[in-house]
Amino acid sequence: MSLNLGNIIFKPTDQYHLNDISLNFEPGKMYTILGRTLSGKTTLLKTIAGLQTPDSGNIQFEGKDFLAIPVWERNVAMVYQQFINYPHLNVKQNIEFPLKQRKMEENLIEKEVSDAIQKVGLKGFESRKIQELSGGQQQRVALARSLAKKAKILLLDEPLVNLDYKLREGLREEFKKLFTGSESSQSIFIYASTDPLEAMQLNGDIIVIDEGKILQTGSSKEVFENPANAKVAEITNDPAMNLNIGRIENNKLILNNNIQFNLPSSLQTMSSDNYLVGIRATDLHLDNNGFDFKVDISEISGSETFLHLHNQDIKCVATIEEVKSYEVDENVKINFDLSKIYLFKESGELLYSPYQK
Repeated sequence: MSLNLGNIIFKPTDQYHLNDISLNFEPGKMYTILGRTLSGKTTLLKTIAGLQTPDSGNIQFEGKDFLAIPVWERNVAMVYQQFINYPHLNVKQNIEFPLKQRKMEENLIEKEVSDAIQKVGLKGFESRKIQELSGGQQQRVALARSLAKKAKILLLDEPLVNLDYKLREGLREEFKKLFTGSESSQSIFIYASTDPLEAMQLNGDIIVIDEGKILQTGSSKEVFENPANAKVAEITNDPAMNLNIGRIENNKLILNNNIQFNLPSSLQTMSSDNYLVGIRATDLHLDNNGFDFKVDISEISGSETFLHLHNQDIKCVATIEEVKSYEVDENVKINFDLSKIYLFKESGELLYSPYQK
């Protein structure tokens, strides 16, 4: 029951929205499409749902030409980031609406609706009007309606983006349970997100997309540890991975006149040359014996502080595990965890990862 996309192209203007997309999706697995805003995530989901017709390419599902099947006949459900519910109906009526449209038997409708309500934690809310619900509860209604349809393909387009942090955390855990249970083994789940942390926490296969083109696919662990190129390294990290041009020469890694390291043993096989040097914000730390940097911006995020820094032409972000205010142009000393250094070609392709075997 696999879903196969072959060479999908959608170019409504002079720019590609989808650029030669070929992907395979298998039932019983969670797939996360990760990309920045306007990268092509929603366009890809709409193409699968039939809400948009590609210029060329093919989609096969269960051995059939999916593009030849009308939208209303495709067994697809889609949950959007906006809460799309019927405001004049209560919770139960919202969830049962698509089942009544199919003219299902009443006793079967009752069972499917009851199961879906139970799964999303809305037991006892059946008679509530949509306007009486919180944002998170409204999104649960939309999700329950999709689950009740028993769709073979469930598409989720940033469904948690408009919710507060605590609610996102709870629903994300519920999604993982819903989409990996035994009852879910016959459905394909595709989740779109701009949040790399969310993509990693869902712990499925990741599809990294940028400017309508697939950059890398693989398990969340593989993509995070071994990004195919510098663009993937940026997209899969928040803050984005720090990338600066450096040089290996005379057994040293040189970023500029001020920042030079003795070459770690792991990098001693690399030839003398210029490289794009990558290191995550979490692998930079305050150290009295470190290098001098000036603070450009200090951002507090939860229990962490993001420091945007520079030393001459070297710019980077460091994640400090404490809440503290820093003044603009304040001097701080920063050191690098050299065991976590990445090297890319200047054109972006990965040359060395600390996790490579």
